[in-house]
Amino acid sequence: MKNIFRILSLALLGILVISCEKDEDRAVINETVTGKVSADKSILTLNELTANDAVINFTWTKPTFNIAVVPSQEIEFGIKGDNFKKSAAIDFSNDVTTGSATHAAVNAAMFNIGATPDVVNDIEARLKTSVGSAYFYSNVITLKITPYTPNPDLVYPKINVPGAYAGAAGYANWTPANSPNLFSPEKNDSYRGFIWISNPTGDNGKYKFAINQDWPGNKGDDGTKTGKLVADGADIVPASAGTFYMKVDWAANTYSSVLANFGVIGDATPTGWGSDTDFVYSPATKTYVINSIMLSSTGVFKFRANDDGAMKFQPKKDDQALVSGKAVQTYFNAENTVEGDPGYKVSEAGNYKIELDLHNSAYYKLTVTKL
Repeated sequence: MKNIFRILSLALLGILVISCEKDEDRAVINETVTGKVSADKSILTLNELTANDAVINFTWTKPTFNIAVVPSQEIEFGIKGDNFKKSAAIDFSNDVTTGSATHAAVNAAMFNIGATPDVVNDIEARLKTSVGSAYFYSNVITLKITPYTPNPDLVYPKINVPGAYAGAAGYANWTPANSPNLFSPEKNDSYRGFIWISNPTGDNGKYKFAINQDWPGNKGDDGTKTGKLVADGADIVPASAGTFYMKVDWAANTYSSVLANFGVIGDATPTGWGSDTDFVYSPATKTYVINSIMLSSTGVFKFRANDDGAMKFQPKKDDQALVSGKAVQTYFNAENTVEGDPGYKVSEAGNYKIELDLHNSAYYKLTVTKL
C-alpha cells in the first residue's frame, strides 16, 4: 500500500514539475508603449469617379512590447459611439508607419460597417495591431465621412449562369466570365436572381452554374431533375421561354427556377387594374423595357409577374413619387423586403419609358423617363 502511495506521489510531482516548466516557457506579451495614430484630414467626401485615388493619409507610431514580435497592423473603422462592435479595416504592411487609403477602400469599409451613403457619417478610426490572437489598440481619431453607394456588382458574392441561352441575352454562350449572374445579398451561400431565356428548344436554352467566372467547380443537375446539383453535373433545360427567378444554395447543392414575366399594372396606366402592359427584354441594355406608356399623375402603379400578385416589384414601404430619369432601388416582395402593398406614382402625366434593371438581386433598379 505504501509503495502504491509512493508511486502516485511521484507521478503527481512529475506532472506538477512539467506544468511549471510549461508555464515558465510560455511568454506573456505585454504592451510597453501604446501606438498612436493621426490623419492628414478629418472630413472626407468619397467619390466613385476617383475611386483609385488616395483620399486620406494615416501616420502612426507603432506600439512596443516586452518581447520581440512580428505584428500585423491595420486601420480599423467603426460608427462613432458603437465602440467598434461592427468594424472594418484596411491592412498595411508591418514595416511601415504611414499609409494612404483610396476612395474605394474607405468606401468599402463604410459599406461594411453600415454607414449611410450620400450623407455625413460620424466615424471613428484607430490603429489595430495584432500579435497572434492578441490585439492592441491606439488612440481613437474622429472623422466625418460621406460615402457613396457602392457598385453592388463589386461588393456582393455571385455565381455565374453560363449556357447556350446567354448569347441571345446579350452575353456570350457557355462563357462563365461573360454570363448572367446570381448574387448573394446576404453574403452567404444562397444566390438568387433573374435570367432571361429566349429559346428553350433543343440545346438552345441549356445552362449550368459556375463560380469564380470559370469552369472549375461548376455544378449541374444530378440527373434526377428534382432541383439537386452535383459537381460537373448535367446541363439544365428550362421549362419554357421567358424570365426565370432562380435560387441556388451552393452549399446544399440545390436549385429552383420559377417563371416570372413582368408587366406594369395600376390605375395610373391606360388599362387600370384590369390588365398588365408587359415588359420586353433588351439584350443591348440587359434590362426590361416598356418604351412608351401613358401614366397619369392621379394613380399608382407597380410591377407584377405572370399576371398575378404573388411576385411584385414595389417601393420598400410607402407609395413613392418618381423623378423622371432618376434611377431608384426597387424591391421584390417575394424576398420579404416590402412592407404593405405600396405603389409608384409620377407627379406629371404623360408618356414615359419604364426600365427595370434586374441583373443584380442585391440592387434591383427602376427608372422612369418622361418622353
